[in-house]
Amino acid sequence: MDNRSEVREFLTSRRAKITPQQAGLPAAGHRRVKGLRREEVAMLAGVSAEYYARMERGNLSGTSEAVLDSLARALQLDESERAHLVDLARTASTTRRPARRRTAQPIRPGLQQLLDAMTDAPAFIRNGRLDVLATNRLGEALYRPLFQDPARPVNMARYQFLNPNADQYMTELDAQRASAAALLRTEAGRDPYNRELSDLIGELSTRSEAFRTLWAAHNVRLHHTGVKRFHHPAVGDLTLAFEALPIPTDPGLTLTALSAEPGTPAHDALKLLATWYATLDKDEPDASSPSSTERYS
Repeated sequence: MDNRSEVREFLTSRRAKITPQQAGLPAAGHRRVKGLRREEVAMLAGVSAEYYARMERGNLSGTSEAVLDSLARALQLDESERAHLVDLARTASTTRRPARRRTAQPIRPGLQQLLDAMTDAPAFIRNGRLDVLATNRLGEALYRPLFQDPARPVNMARYQFLNPNADQYMTELDAQRASAAALLRTEAGRDPYNRELSDLIGELSTRSEAFRTLWAAHNVRLHHTGVKRFHHPAVGDLTLAFEALPIPTDPGLTLTALSAEPGTPAHDALKLLATWYATLDKDEPDASSPSSTERYS
């Protein structure tokens, strides 16, 4: 990915979101630009107009941490946007490398054992590209529609944008798609030379108008906690809280666990889901369901 264009479009899009009133500036006179002018951002960040113009043209090489902090404050960036700006500056200051392919990222046996020990909560491990690399039993049951999609590796973004039945399973598909696009944009800033990531973004951009629109917004996100809603084909509606925990010993991997408060319909649905999936294993040799050795790749 072109770091200079990424920087330029990100800064331009953030500048357009801040009104003079939000920045504490007078809004008198005719304004030809949406949001703040370049010179206004420069003034708020405490840098010269020429220096900010150089940054917005895509050149963050050598920009100090203090200047990045000042720029983040001027543009009123949130935590995820600030982290993305730092990632873009780090990439701009390193020697450009050709895009590289990654070998499949194996899951350590200890991590799979941890997943398997979580018997009452659906859980899975994903990478920054949103590939599902491992699940526990209840996680595989909950995300069964993804595993029934023949595309491999199992990928949340590809399913959400390209599977025609995604809206039947994910009841808030627009929100899920927006989150997926923002997570991929965040990962692209963090790891711009990842060929598999670039290929996925290219595929989604080519095949999905919804993805193209969301990608052009340059929104980024850190995905730590929240709520997911599903309409599962076997047990109906579920509203589940989730916690997404980066795995420090395996950089780039995130463990996500979902849960429901005891006594709620969602908690009862999870218990029914576990029973249904155990019965499925015994009574239904499903030719469409991949074996354990081919499930994720």
